[in-house]
Amino acid sequence: MAMRGSKLLKIIIPLAAGVLLFIWLAETPPGLLGKMDAIGYAVCHRIDVRSFHLGERQLPLCARCSGMYLGALIGLFYQLPLAPRAGLPTRKVSLVLLAFLVAFGVDGVNSYIQLIPNAPSLYEPTNPLRLLTGSMLGIGLMAVLLPTFRQVVWTAPDPAAGLHSWKQIGGLIGLAGLVDLIVLWENPILIYPLAILSSLTVPLILSMVYCMLLIMAFKRENQAQGWQDLWLWMVAGGGLALLQIALVDWIRLALTGSWNGFLVG
Repeated sequence: MAMRGSKLLKIIIPLAAGVLLFIWLAETPPGLLGKMDAIGYAVCHRIDVRSFHLGERQLPLCARCSGMYLGALIGLFYQLPLAPRAGLPTRKVSLVLLAFLVAFGVDGVNSYIQLIPNAPSLYEPTNPLRLLTGSMLGIGLMAVLLPTFRQVVWTAPDPAAGLHSWKQIGGLIGLAGLVDLIVLWENPILIYPLAILSSLTVPLILSMVYCMLLIMAFKRENQAQGWQDLWLWMVAGGGLALLQIALVDWIRLALTGSWNGFLVG
C-alpha cells in the first residue's frame, strides 16, 4: 500500500505543479520578459525610477532586488564546487556577512524614507548603491541557505564550513562587483540574460525553502543520498513556490488593476 501511494504521489505532484504552471503562464503578461515581470511582481515594488532598464524597458526587478537575487545566484554557483559542505560560514566570514546585512538595512531604510515627502534622510540614495547593497545581502543569503539546505536533505552532510577564508569572501565580492558593473553598463546584450537569471532565482530560492519545510514537516530529514531521492521534494517545493508567486500576483493585480510597478510622486 505504501509503495502504491508513493508511486501515485510521483504522478500527482508533478501533474499538479504542471497544471499550475500552465495556468500561471496563460494568465501572466506575454513574452519571456513578461513572465519575468510577473515573477518580480510577486516579490518587488518594481518602481520604475528605482530600476535599471533594457533600453526603454524596465527590468523585472528593481535595482535592490536585482542585486540581491544576482548575488544569491553568484553565491550558489560559487559554493557548489566546494564539495557538499553543510557547515555555516566561520566567525570571521560571518562578521563580514553581518556587515553586508547592516549596510543593506541602513540603505533600505534610508531609501524608504525618501518616499515620505519632506522626510530627512542620511544621504541621497542611488540605484548603484541599491544594487551593491542588494548584491552583498544576496551573497550572505546563499551563504546561509545552501549549507542549511544540505544539512536538512542529505544523508551524511559534511559539517565543514563552506565559506571559511578571506580569499573566498574576496572572490565572491569580486564576482558580485563585476556583475554589478555589467548591470550598471545597461548593455542590452548583457543585461537581458542577467534580467532573466535574477528573476528565475526567485522561484529557485523559494523552491529550496519549501523543499526543506516539506521534508521537515514529514520528518524525512537526512534521507536523500542523491538527487534521485530528492527530485519529488524539489518538484513539490517548486509547486508551492509557484503557488505563492501566483497568489501574490493575483492579489496585487486585483488591488491595483495593473502589472506595472508602484507609482511614486
